[in-house]
Amino acid sequence: MKNFFPYEDLRQYAKVLLWALQNQKGSKFKNKDIVIIKYDHMALPLAEAVFALLIEKHLHPVMETPLSPAMKAELFINSSYGQLTFFPPGKQELYEQAQGVVRIHAPEEVGALSEVDPLSMMENKNASKPFRQSVEKRKLHGKLVWTECAYPTAGLAEKTGLSFEEYTARLMRACYLNMPDPAKEWQKISDRTAEIAKWLTGMDIKTIRMQSELCDLHFAPGDNRKWQGATGDNIPGYEVYISPDHRTVNGVYYADLPSLYMDKTVYGVQIEFMDGIAMRVKALGGEKFLLDQLRSDGGARRVGEFSLTDSSISRIDHFMAQTILDENFGGDQGSCHIALGQSLINTFSGPPEMMDKMMMDSLGFNTSNMHWDLINTEKKIVTANLAEGKKVTIYENGHFKM
Repeated sequence: MKNFFPYEDLRQYAKVLLWALQNQKGSKFKNKDIVIIKYDHMALPLAEAVFALLIEKHLHPVMETPLSPAMKAELFINSSYGQLTFFPPGKQELYEQAQGVVRIHAPEEVGALSEVDPLSMMENKNASKPFRQSVEKRKLHGKLVWTECAYPTAGLAEKTGLSFEEYTARLMRACYLNMPDPAKEWQKISDRTAEIAKWLTGMDIKTIRMQSELCDLHFAPGDNRKWQGATGDNIPGYEVYISPDHRTVNGVYYADLPSLYMDKTVYGVQIEFMDGIAMRVKALGGEKFLLDQLRSDGGARRVGEFSLTDSSISRIDHFMAQTILDENFGGDQGSCHIALGQSLINTFSGPPEMMDKMMMDSLGFNTSNMHWDLINTEKKIVTANLAEGKKVTIYENGHFKM
């Protein structure tokens, strides 16, 4: 397949990814720091560009390639339980020493595992739970920075109904690679969303209500919370988000954009929350899979994130079949999304070392093995009720109302 990414654009993309890591770290890497490049094999050109840049910076890049769809199918369908739950030696030690991770998503085929039993996939995922928890702990304490991005493939283009050329062009534009200095543009976006997040955090909001044609959702942000902007954990990433007190979520939410999770597509999702729990759930497609996932653990039916994206910042206006892109949808009316499952602990306003299980439970931070983003792109209005009794519109017609 012809590579529609010229070398110079790959180079700029690599620079943006390094900026994303350094922006989260707050400083430049030291010589000989380990940075893991975890990439699907279709993303080899970008992985090579990142590798070359890290070598120039006198860092130690370590390459990690996930299983191909055929390998995954073999593992999930034909392996023994011991093989399914096997965790490779040395991986834990590598991630304990690494300072950064670049994850490049480039699925060869979207939906290749649609016929695989989700229970097998969950067993495999659960086997790595202690490892994932240790990684999240290092990220929370600033010892490991992580960024994720996408690379265009024919499989992604086919899923979205776009040609490969058009998909590539849209992705390049979404990453601001058509600008003279993309990394500088991302610093501007980070600064702007940080300003919005600071404005929201400083308002002393007691409750929030989000209304659209098919949504009417209300909740309390909760105590000891702060909103977060786009720091570089996703490229592209434009959102401003918070993990609300999951116990306070009530009302109806509708996801009008298709959602991919565990390589399965679910669309037309409607959820009714009562006292924080998803009590009534329907979907036009993939409903059984959705309901099965909501039974996977005690936190799967609760909300772990609420996010808003301003259409004046986002350059994504088409379904891209990749969650890290779709959750940042801009279009004409911006977007919001909720995530079912795990809360984002970086929205806690206190020292991260305080966030043990007891503290999380007392503040209404949700815990789950799942974090599933569901996106709404309708015209909407979001209002906040402040502690002083005032009602303020914070988001309308796709824009924050600073």
